[in-house]
Amino acid sequence: MDSDANVAVPVEEAAEAHPAWRRVQLARHPKRPHSLDYIQRLVTDFQEIHGDRNFGDDPAIVAGLGQFEGRAVMWVAEQKGRDTKQKLYRNFGMPKPEGYRKALRAMQLAAKFGRPIITLLDTPGAYPGIDAEERGQAEAIARNLREMARLPVPVVVVCIGEGGSGGALALGVGNTVLMLENAVYSVISPESCASIIYRDSGKAEQAAAALRLAAEDLLSLGLIDGIVPEPPGGAQEDPAAAAEFLRGHLVLRLDELAGMSGDQLVNHRYAKFRKMGNFFA
Repeated sequence: MDSDANVAVPVEEAAEAHPAWRRVQLARHPKRPHSLDYIQRLVTDFQEIHGDRNFGDDPAIVAGLGQFEGRAVMWVAEQKGRDTKQKLYRNFGMPKPEGYRKALRAMQLAAKFGRPIITLLDTPGAYPGIDAEERGQAEAIARNLREMARLPVPVVVVCIGEGGSGGALALGVGNTVLMLENAVYSVISPESCASIIYRDSGKAEQAAAALRLAAEDLLSLGLIDGIVPEPPGGAQEDPAAAAEFLRGHLVLRLDELAGMSGDQLVNHRYAKFRKMGNFFA
């Protein structure tokens, strides 16, 4: 075994060697705007919906109707905490089954009344605890994937920070999928990937580069539809400006989808996801 295999690489050197790792750091920045920061800046008359009408409420997911640029829109978002108390309350942004079921309840309500849906992704992944597994974590995620594919209303998805595996994808089946410039979206975290592939979680920066989790990578692979720019240095440097960038892109995308019928929206979404991973057509 290489004697240097377990030597930690300084953050600055890692960022220079692997630009993708710098994106991971920015996506996890402690001052980066979270979902409610964007909702507070973009939405008026926001009416939050609580509970899944089965087990309870999950603060890691925020859902509700609000006015956005003259439209009534259903917002469904993953929410991290800022300080220790909020992090614990929001379970570090890791939803449990009741969170995904609350999200589905809100999205089905939007479909019933013909309201477009905007989802904001920002989670390291679905909560892997025993209690979540006992209440059907995998089933809740799978049901969301199926039901989101069938929604007869416009669905716009935005990855604003971390898009972690199925925990993010459970809210990620949209007609349009966007990423903020410094967000990351991947099937696994760089640390977990490094521990599996390299047998060393300290090589996360190498794994980040190999995963191709940055917005430019996903756009080139056809997995997302657009990149929302951020202020210089990242969204945490000017949250208000970041929100305005996002506002413009959301308006454009909602306008593009507004003229489509329910059947057209479902077929559009189906065709979009069927094309993913097909590089020989």
